[in-house]
Amino acid sequence: MAMAEESMVQLQKQETIMKVLVAIDESDRSLYALQWALQNLFLHNTPAPAEEGEEPAMTVVHVQPPFQQPFTATPIGPMVFATPAVMDSVKKAQEASAGELLSRATQLCEQHKTKAQTVLLRGNPKEMIVEAAEEMNVDLLVVGSRGHGQIKRAFLGSVSDYCAHHAKCPVLIVRPPKPAKK
Repeated sequence: MAMAEESMVQLQKQETIMKVLVAIDESDRSLYALQWALQNLFLHNTPAPAEEGEEPAMTVVHVQPPFQQPFTATPIGPMVFATPAVMDSVKKAQEASAGELLSRATQLCEQHKTKAQTVLLRGNPKEMIVEAAEEMNVDLLVVGSRGHGQIKRAFLGSVSDYCAHHAKCPVLIVRPPKPAKK
């Protein structure tokens, strides 16, 4: 009888854990979205040690845009491309920046006693975030809002708009609080 009760408790635990994916970039707004998710979606977490094989409650994803070859058109001739050494240097700097960002995210999760995994992807951020949410079969996708106006959003596109329209799971777009008026 005790074995059946234990199995039932484990089944209930699996059913109540929501799988959340939080997409972050270098902006303060995306880290605010992560902070918000940690404070509001995981209220009852306890610092119990993680069980072996237990899936994390949260996945934090950062997508590095593809490296684009910088070039300069000269008025008298062909385009000038960056050397391989310059390209390697830029890629290493991008990887270091991504590592620092994911490390900050991990520290935030640890402060809130939330088990999280971090994932670094490469590609178009809009598409990769939606694809990751689908592949990981998450229950909720959380993204920050950059706060672009309508015109800028129309020209540049918005990661949060794209996710809201293309993700197959619910999408939570977190806006930071408005500054207090003086």
